[in-house]
Amino acid sequence: MPMAAAKALREVARRRGSWAAEVGRRCLSSGSAGPAAVAERKEGGKAVNLFTAVNQALHIALDTDPRAYVFGEDVGFGGVFRCTTGLADRFGKNRVFNTPLCEQGNRAIAEIQFADYIFPAFDQIVNEAAKFRYRSGNEFNCGGLTIRTPYGAVGHGGHYHSQSPEAFFCHVPGLKVVIPRSPREAKGLLLASIRDPNPVVFFEPKWLYRLAVEEVPEEDYMLPLSEAEVIRKGSDITLIGWGAQLAVLKEACEDAAKDGVSCELIDLKTLIPWDKETIEASVKKTGKLLVSHEAPITGGFGAEIAASITERCFQRLEAPVARVCGLDTPFPLVYEPFYMPTKNKVLDAIKATVNY
Repeated sequence: MPMAAAKALREVARRRGSWAAEVGRRCLSSGSAGPAAVAERKEGGKAVNLFTAVNQALHIALDTDPRAYVFGEDVGFGGVFRCTTGLADRFGKNRVFNTPLCEQGNRAIAEIQFADYIFPAFDQIVNEAAKFRYRSGNEFNCGGLTIRTPYGAVGHGGHYHSQSPEAFFCHVPGLKVVIPRSPREAKGLLLASIRDPNPVVFFEPKWLYRLAVEEVPEEDYMLPLSEAEVIRKGSDITLIGWGAQLAVLKEACEDAAKDGVSCELIDLKTLIPWDKETIEASVKKTGKLLVSHEAPITGGFGAEIAASITERCFQRLEAPVARVCGLDTPFPLVYEPFYMPTKNKVLDAIKATVNY
């Protein structure tokens, strides 16, 4: 390669690294916690935020399994959101390294800088990783491939840094899709995903990286995949969501309670394979269902939930299934507040459904 061309490539790489770091600083500037976000010790663990819980899970995964590797864009210096901070220093650059996402074998933990950038890898994920076990007649798997990627709104990301593409991957047999709502959930679900023999796409709500803080056990632990959790019991209507949208739904439930409406709130956690039994049991009790997510409404995973529960609970439903989702437009920058499925939109849908 000519010296001039090589110098130009190095300059592009340097500028790109600086840009990535600046994006990370801007996206995290609204958080109230510091770099470690560790509060005083409490019984059972420490209060940490979501990105710290992810970082803890990655440290444990690499420490407990010599087959585990972390690779992806900028993971060597910690990643845009600093989720891989300290990994290269502790485990070495042979196990934590920057690379295009084309490695095979080992227990790979790949990070894609933003979920919006996952699409060039779509063919390999859908046509290779997801079908590897099937093609081999259950003789082989992908060695526990886990693909981590930040998704969803961040406050100023625009149409290339705010998308929620989970529904694309929910259509693919052989993949698991997992989305945590909090630091404790993120650590336990990530460790479970890494140790699962199936390929997992693990979407991390970037809005919560610094903002969500809760007590997280410091030790190694896993939370079961494909088990939804009822986080608020109610009798009038069932609300379902995942990731950062759970906080919005919780606020809507609290406001609805002031008007005498009892909401049951469920975190789906794993979108594929999803826990139909827990949702079905709740809807048979309440007779009404509302699903909410940031992704556009058409073809969103909420449509699958609505169709499945209608089939299972048709005679018990007392109103059409409501969906409060993102709009069928590219994610807007200036008009983000109009796009988002906000608390007030959810609250209006709760009242309309209950009064149907």
